[in-house]
Amino acid sequence: MMPGANMKIDTDIRLPLSFILYGLLALVISQVILFVSNDALLTGHFRIPDIWMGAHFLLLGYAVMVAMGAMYQLVPVAFLTPIWSQKFGFVQLGITVIGVTAFAILLGVNPDKAIFGGIIAIAGILMFIFQMVMSIWNQEKKTMMTYFVIGAIACFFLTIIAGFLLAWNISVGGIGNHNTILSTHILLGVAGWFTLLIFGFSYKLVPMFSLSHGFSMKWAKPALLTYVIGLIVLISSFWSSREIGQTIGWGLLFFGFGFFCLDIKDILSKRVKKKLDKSFSFALLAIINGLTIHALALIFRLVGMNDSIVWSWLIFLYIMGWIIFSILGYLNKIVPVLWWTYKYSEKIGKEKVPLLKDLINEKANIVLFSLFIISVVGLTLGALAQYGLVVVLFQGILTIASLLYTISIIRILFL
Repeated sequence: MMPGANMKIDTDIRLPLSFILYGLLALVISQVILFVSNDALLTGHFRIPDIWMGAHFLLLGYAVMVAMGAMYQLVPVAFLTPIWSQKFGFVQLGITVIGVTAFAILLGVNPDKAIFGGIIAIAGILMFIFQMVMSIWNQEKKTMMTYFVIGAIACFFLTIIAGFLLAWNISVGGIGNHNTILSTHILLGVAGWFTLLIFGFSYKLVPMFSLSHGFSMKWAKPALLTYVIGLIVLISSFWSSREIGQTIGWGLLFFGFGFFCLDIKDILSKRVKKKLDKSFSFALLAIINGLTIHALALIFRLVGMNDSIVWSWLIFLYIMGWIIFSILGYLNKIVPVLWWTYKYSEKIGKEKVPLLKDLINEKANIVLFSLFIISVVGLTLGALAQYGLVVVLFQGILTIASLLYTISIIRILFL
């Protein structure tokens, strides 16, 4: 696909870019916090205020905000329907930034008061959900991508409800079993909202970035149904404490992810572009990581692995190796296309304009993505082996990589 061919900007570019820039700032902040809290990473004790703060800057501040920004740009392109209200979007941006920032900071410095930041964050997220529902509602013909995104939004809504209950328990107490709600919150957030969203938009982005045609998407429906049923079964097992339900649930999630992978394999087999960009290849690596971690979760469940530290690091790998790597890879493709289309698409044929590839530094990307891979693997192995200096070293590398990545994205906006 030539830049601009199907990327006519329907959204004020300042809206998605504002979400993305805040998200990049939150990424760096999260890694600095986790670097300072490296002793907690070493012991695998993730349920402490500093880790809560870093994790929520990473997931809410970075991953969610970037996902929101990307959706403001991609929904009109993928669903051929305009954003319901861009003015409403800017208001939602402001409220969400205030809420997410306050919530994450309060989790670290005064957890008992975190609910107040959480309420503002929830208001912003609910505004976003309303915006997306109103926008997608106007789509003339629903596709499988639509249903993936609707499923993701539904999980997002349930995630924030569970998150509110957790914040309420910390501040006031008295609502249900805290660990059960926490498990539900994590599963709905990382395996529900993020995974289904990445699934859905991958059906648009993978063909676009690989120039693929004539693929079938025959596994899309089985992937969605199997994965959603797996989520329901697994969450039900958390609340009923039925061991067999957890085994079945993890199995369904693995097969659902596998069905998605079969479609991605088919799409790539039909590609015209033989040499893939480094950032896109990194996003594809994330898919392999996601499938591998799902397989490990199922294996651990089958062999009765119940070590909380091992499971905590498996969740960490899922977040970093699948979700964060996916976002890093796709974002490094989306921003150049977005900026090139905004700045140069209407100048084609009137004056000399740079090519899209001129906005992308492939050599720098090789170094950046290598640093991310090395740091995540080294950090995990160092923590599991209980080597403090190794944890400090690789968390430091991850922090530097996050800063350099942020600078590389911002650099594009000055080209």
